Amino acid sequence: MSYNSFLNKPENALRRATELNAIAQPQAALSMLHEVLSSRRHKTWSPTYEKIIIFYLDLCLDLGRAREAKDGLHQYRNLSQSQAPGSLEGVIRHLIEKAEKKCADARDAAEKGEMPKPAAVTDADTEAKADDDDIDLYDGNPQSILLSTMSTDPEKAQRETAILFPALKFLWEVYRAVLDILKSNSKLERLYHAAAVSALRFCAEYKRRVEFRRLCDMMRMHLGNLQKYGGVNVVKFEDGGKNNKVRGWEGWTAESIELHLQTRFAQLETASTLRLYTEGFRTVEDIYNILQISRTRRKLPGVNIPPPKAKIMAAYYEKLTNLFWVSENYLFHAFAWYKYYSLCKEFNRGMSEDMKTKQASAVLLAALCIPTSTSEKGKGGSQALGRDAIQSTVEDDIAKEKMARMATLLGFHTTEPSREAILAEIRSRNIMEDVPDYLREVYLILEEGTDPLDMVSKARSLLDTLRAETGVTSDGDAKPEGEVEDTEDHTLAKYVEPLTNVLILKLIFNLSAAYHTISLDHVKNLTSGLGVSFEQMEKSIVLSSQSRALSVRIDHRLGCIRFGSAALESDEMRGQLSTLAKRLTTACNIISPSDDSSLTTERKAVYFDVRATVESEHLATLERRVVIEKRKEEAERLIQDRLRKEAAERKAEELARKAEEDRRLVREQKLREREKLQKIQEEMDALEKKRYLTAMGRNVENITMEELKDVDTEALAKEHAQKANKKKEDAENKVRLAARNLDYLVRAVRIEELPKIKASFDAKVKGDRQTYEEEVVESAKEAKEQWETDVTDKAALGGCAVFDYASQFESMIMSARKIVHEKACEKEDDRAELEAEKGKLDRARDRKAEEAQKAEEARLAAEKAEADHKAEEERQRKEEEKRVRDEEMEKKERIRMEEQREREERDRNDRSVPTRGGMGSSGMGGGSGGYVPPSRRGASGGGGGAGGGGSRWGNANTGGPSSDRGGGYGGGRYDGRDEGGNRGGDDRGGGGGRYDSRDNDRAAPATNSRWS
Repeated sequence: MSYNSFLNKPENALRRATELNAIAQPQAALSMLHEVLSSRRHKTWSPTYEKIIIFYLDLCLDLGRAREAKDGLHQYRNLSQSQAPGSLEGVIRHLIEKAEKKCADARDAAEKGEMPKPAAVTDADTEAKADDDDIDLYDGNPQSILLSTMSTDPEKAQRETAILFPALKFLWEVYRAVLDILKSNSKLERLYHAAAVSALRFCAEYKRRVEFRRLCDMMRMHLGNLQKYGGVNVVKFEDGGKNNKVRGWEGWTAESIELHLQTRFAQLETASTLRLYTEGFRTVEDIYNILQISRTRRKLPGVNIPPPKAKIMAAYYEKLTNLFWVSENYLFHAFAWYKYYSLCKEFNRGMSEDMKTKQASAVLLAALCIPTSTSEKGKGGSQALGRDAIQSTVEDDIAKEKMARMATLLGFHTTEPSREAILAEIRSRNIMEDVPDYLREVYLILEEGTDPLDMVSKARSLLDTLRAETGVTSDGDAKPEGEVEDTEDHTLAKYVEPLTNVLILKLIFNLSAAYHTISLDHVKNLTSGLGVSFEQMEKSIVLSSQSRALSVRIDHRLGCIRFGSAALESDEMRGQLSTLAKRLTTACNIISPSDDSSLTTERKAVYFDVRATVESEHLATLERRVVIEKRKEEAERLIQDRLRKEAAERKAEELARKAEEDRRLVREQKLREREKLQKIQEEMDALEKKRYLTAMGRNVENITMEELKDVDTEALAKEHAQKANKKKEDAENKVRLAARNLDYLVRAVRIEELPKIKASFDAKVKGDRQTYEEEVVESAKEAKEQWETDVTDKAALGGCAVFDYASQFESMIMSARKIVHEKACEKEDDRAELEAEKGKLDRARDRKAEEAQKAEEARLAAEKAEADHKAEEERQRKEEEKRVRDEEMEKKERIRMEEQREREERDRNDRSVPTRGGMGSSGMGGGSGGYVPPSRRGASGGGGGAGGGGSRWGNANTGGPSSDRGGGYGGGRYDGRDEGGNRGGDDRGGGGGRYDSRDNDRAAPATNSRWS
């Protein structure tokens, strides 16, 4: 069987591949199936191709060929995506399940200590490698020796390298290929997200941090492509409108947005499990982008996409609490808890009181765990911090911007999240009412407690009570008992340690407000019983000092803590001399008080002068204020004039630059065209020169373009023509000479052969005559002998009587033949009758089938006509709806423009009222002098007894200067206009409107209203 038969019939290829695999030749089977899948002869899917791709993927799985598996999946995707998407889904699920099972089996084998079996393949190198599998990997391998010295279990590391890592690599490549194939397929979107969740689970289960980062980047790229090319504004209408930019993508729907959110939630949880907080924050940004897509889609007309479900958002914020907790970002951990509690309280009607109490307690404790920063400095009282402690730096501004951006991404209610903001929200929402009493006491101690001597003793018992708390704070499912390492702590006892740190910082703040120096032993006694070592407390103090929240120094030599800054430029050192001078002045005044009578008299005189000049100073101040305002207005006017002038200059420069650019482009285009034509001409000349040189017998392969340019075409053509003419003349001379020689030769031959021809002809005539005479004699002799023989035979036959019985024999034979003929005729008649009857039945059946076919064709034609009629009605209905919408929009636009023009007309009339003349007895005359509106310039009077401007466009049907502008008050752009330009029943003339009829036969009725 030829190889083409396998391509023509996939069934043969599948059977042959099965046979090859059965005889331990999987590589050949894989190559054959790959050729069948890559063949472009077949574009139609069939179930055989599904069997082929499944067997092909099984071979790739056995051989560990990830690249071939990816290529095969792409080929099968191109074949079945549009015809059988369900088959593609089944194939992908089969591949993922088999790859995951192989990976799990490899892990179990590595843990049990099993070594891999040699692979049975046909390649020589692979067989050699398989034969060496039983050899120790450390022999002759320096890398393996170094790894064995660093690993606690070298044999396990060797088994994982030999067994587990190839399976992990194959599974990872399968996930990448599947996600790349399904990244923009709306029909298999659920499969895409299921594969993404499986890949995330794979990264978390096998601790693959590098693969997790690559997976996040790939999914982020897919989401970005859907946002950029998939089109947020693409609407999936009922008529099947699809997006043409991304193949297979049908636009964003509520289901797709929900699936993306669920996948990102799983990604966020995996990032928290792997302690990759940067990827977690990027995932938060991805979730924000998806929510923005949902919000944007809801604003589009014709799109009915509900907002994300409260359950999904609650799960999102619940995962955020875990992420921010493990990353020790207590501020956003508290805000996430607050959002989660708000959603649960608002939408979870079945939440028990115990769970509500636990969640409210978690919200309060998460807020209290936020470390106190520079916000506590204002409560210090007498403690004055240095300038460096309150000065905002560039780093602080960057940190604030990052926090504001993160708050926006997470959907928090404020862009400046802080400890005070979350506590204020807790107080305003009455969350304190749902927390236990001992947590309220903790809140009072940490927020309102100022006594540093007893606050620790009061909080110690409360923290012990909190440490004994074991109630869970989440409704999530409990983890299995075996998963101890990555299990999240959902109890309230986890807040004891951060609360202890906050309590220590609060203690240090209060001590700094009450003391300048305090011994370390006293501080240790105050913090005894908290379960915190002095090293941890010292670390907290140093961190607070580095964040400029507290100015403190620890003196280990003297065993004390000093509060306040020791810098020479501090506020205390800068103002100590002034303070000393003030205090000495106060002491001198107490010891020897001065005479106050002269001071009192001076003060009275000063007060009298002040009262006398206060009014004038007030007036001067007001005048100065008016002058300043005028100067400001003048400066603003000058600035506006300068800006307008600069804008005009920039516009002129831009126009000039654009014109120059256009001219430059035209010049360059002409230059390019000229160069192109010149180049074409040069190439044609070079080809012509080469043709001449080739015709002249020269070699043109080694001739360069420069040498060809130096050759004169005309001289070359002339030389070529001369050589051609000379060659032609030589050929003609040769032909002429040959013809003359041939003529001489033929003439000589004919002269010499003439006698011989005559002699030959005579001999031939003589021989022919002799032959003829011999043949005549022989023929006569043979005829005579034949006649004699015939006469003898006739005489012998005449003596016999056989002819007497001929008639009797003939009659007997003919009677027998007549009987046979009659029987044959009877049989033929019977057969003809049967054939005729059968023909009648066949014709009846044909007529019935033809009638049924005609009836079916009529029914189909009626159905098609009805469908076409319905489609036409639907199209007309849509066109009618579109026309109605367009008319409504046009009507609204016309009304808006008319209102705008009316407002402009009213403004123009209001501006022109003071400049018009007085009212006369016969109308409003055009006033002389002063400002003349543009509509009245150049008009000598109106036709209605009043002078003035007419319509903007004049009268279209009347001639003359007086009828061109109308008269009287002056018509507006939209007023009606008759033949004389009058406005109607009043004596005030006016021009016609811009949109009114200009034909006298269709003149509008006269009216005195401007907006009629």
